Amino acid sequence: MTIHHFTPTIYHRTMGSHAPVLHIAPGDSVITTTVDAWGLDASEQKATEGGNPMTGPFYIDGAEVGDTLVVYLDHLAPSRATGWGRPRLATNVVNPDEVASLPEQNEILHWVLERERGTASLRDPLGKLGHFTLSLNPMLGCFGVAAMDGQAISTATSAEHGGNMDYNGFVAGTTVYFPVFAPGALFHLGDGHAAQGDGEVCGTGIETSFEVKFTVDVLKGVRSRWPRGENKDYIFTVGNARPLDQAMQHATTEMLAWLQQRYGYSLVEANVLIGYGVEYDLGNMFDPAYTMVCKLPKRLFET
Repeated sequence: MTIHHFTPTIYHRTMGSHAPVLHIAPGDSVITTTVDAWGLDASEQKATEGGNPMTGPFYIDGAEVGDTLVVYLDHLAPSRATGWGRPRLATNVVNPDEVASLPEQNEILHWVLERERGTASLRDPLGKLGHFTLSLNPMLGCFGVAAMDGQAISTATSAEHGGNMDYNGFVAGTTVYFPVFAPGALFHLGDGHAAQGDGEVCGTGIETSFEVKFTVDVLKGVRSRWPRGENKDYIFTVGNARPLDQAMQHATTEMLAWLQQRYGYSLVEANVLIGYGVEYDLGNMFDPAYTMVCKLPKRLFET
């Protein structure tokens, strides 16, 4: 097992079969960095064009189509003391007759990140909110593997390969599983958020550059169709689609399959577990594909 230190010099705004930046083996870890959604680095310098630029892709030796890539999110942290976001709700999350009253689309909120204290505060006071303060919850907004059938899919959206899911459960300590659609899986990552509400309903989290450490493994011959994940308390599956009920269908179907495949439950048992124990989280509600997360508490079935 090797720890690789990788400094990116090129970035991609699509997720596909790009030339790999580094070959790594199952069990290896990578320490690297990401730029923010505008392409700004840790010094707030423009490192690349904006639009969720990705670090990578990383080629995982031995990963083949039909396998499942395992990614352990070991460490995620802002690499600078500033972040930005927008104050305007997405037009699709309010009633149509309220859209005209929303704030200007080009307004920007500037955030101060107190990394040692674990907080993010508005730089400029905003009315009764003042220097509104949130707890840091560093998460990856956009990451995944090369898309299927040789496609290069924009980092503005998501699908079976992952992508711009903006789920605030993708934090350090989480293990994420991706279907492998291309040799080497070709893992991409970026779009770090210091914090974000459910749904990314303003179209941004607190956008900033990141320091990242991740570790990979490969489940040979284990097929999956959509991203999966787990943390200390839950297992979960992710569906990315529009309309929202289709995303829910994908996530729920993937959970049905995973409960039978990994845990050996019958189809009826899996139906009961989901039907009476399921919880749903909302990922992205802003971009072309919405994200729905189907999750089950481990206490229901692990002893």
